[in-house]
Amino acid sequence: MDRAVRTALRAAVAAAGATALLLAAGPVGATAAPAPAPPSSPASALPHPPASTSSPAASAAAGAGPRVEVPGPEDGTVAGSGHVRVSAAGRAKEGARLSDAGRAADGRVTKIVDGGPTADRLDIVVVGDGYTTAELDRFHADARAKWAEITAVEPYATYRNLFNVWTVDAVSHDTGVTGDPTPATVRDTALGSYFWCEDIERLLCIDQPKVDAYVAKAPDADLVLVLANSAKYGGAGYNERSDTLGYEGISTASAGNAKSGQVAIHETGHSLGKLADEYFYPDTPGYERYEGPEPGDSNSSTLTADRMAAERAKWYRWLGEPSPDGGTVGTYEGGGYYVTGLHRPTDSSLMRTLGKPFNLPGTEAMIGGFYQHARPLTPLTPTTRTLRLPHTAKVSVPRLAGADGRQLDVRWHLDGRELKRLAGRTEVAVAELWLLDLRTHRLSVTVEDRTPAVRDPQTARTLRATADWKVRL
Repeated sequence: MDRAVRTALRAAVAAAGATALLLAAGPVGATAAPAPAPPSSPASALPHPPASTSSPAASAAAGAGPRVEVPGPEDGTVAGSGHVRVSAAGRAKEGARLSDAGRAADGRVTKIVDGGPTADRLDIVVVGDGYTTAELDRFHADARAKWAEITAVEPYATYRNLFNVWTVDAVSHDTGVTGDPTPATVRDTALGSYFWCEDIERLLCIDQPKVDAYVAKAPDADLVLVLANSAKYGGAGYNERSDTLGYEGISTASAGNAKSGQVAIHETGHSLGKLADEYFYPDTPGYERYEGPEPGDSNSSTLTADRMAAERAKWYRWLGEPSPDGGTVGTYEGGGYYVTGLHRPTDSSLMRTLGKPFNLPGTEAMIGGFYQHARPLTPLTPTTRTLRLPHTAKVSVPRLAGADGRQLDVRWHLDGRELKRLAGRTEVAVAELWLLDLRTHRLSVTVEDRTPAVRDPQTARTLRATADWKVRL
């Protein structure tokens, strides 16, 4: 998006959010969207019935608010428990009452992980809720700890240097969030976070306009993480792209609960990787068998392995390969909430089970998602100028942090001819080009990620970038 337009949109959202902080935002009724929780969930925590039991009128009413994913139960391993529609405005009746010191600190932006220029990195914005002025240092520590948890999981571990991480201080009047420890507990907080959303204890919802007002203060967010000042298990996945700020989604998580961090990582599988859920609902009416068209999700298919290979479709390039989540890639029946009729690539990846890695097709999708927002090179020497002696063309190339030591491939060309002696360099002086005439030449550098984790040629094409300069004696 054009930066001037995006800046104007951020200003408009910030103004709207500031107004929202002054207005009442009472409870808004919401009708649940499809998908019940798996049978392992406690009855008191079940989401609403599947779509087959919902009327068209109910489905229309469900469109009133964002569709969020419910995390699986704390005592189980299922990553999610379906989706519900919730109120975008949350439950808070007014903005947090702040002291002068609180107002001075509120909205402060800090870059806690500096991977490079915003335009060339995937920017994650972390906003805390239920932190008072005196607790802001702990919020920053919680944000760093949660980022460390995320980057312990592949492919985040290898690609951690493609990211910037920003914190925005949202100062709350009260410590903690509504619904912790009981449904009757009410806290005066900046973002109006609350457990027991839609009567589901572990579903941690937020007031999205208030969140957007804080996110708008940070540079061009690509992904948002809301950390609740709580040790209670819970989270939510707001996986719809923001039309105003452009971020891919919001994950909510309890800062003090280790398992809720796994929920947040699972949600980024949806928002960044555009992956489908790989869990399903046994013994649930309406979800016995999928009979619809081939899904658009890269990790869900109606095809068996033989048909997938014959048609060269979906994850056929990975069939038979050992996967980091265990076993081999194939077509395992069950996924997308249905027991039969849909297949998933492996038995139990992170898109089905908390604590597991992404499978091979999921890893490929996540890397592709990273490069939708990040570029593998940043020109440090302006490309608009003509370089002469004694100028030098310089670029910044992020380092990969994978255990195999592999780095991005850097190649230089002069008038389209590769200068193999300069391979791997991040700066080249005009004197090193051995120009022999007074003509203007074109010097270019291409940086490419040749990871074996990406086999789809279309995705691979997004993993490279080029910069050009005019050069002459």
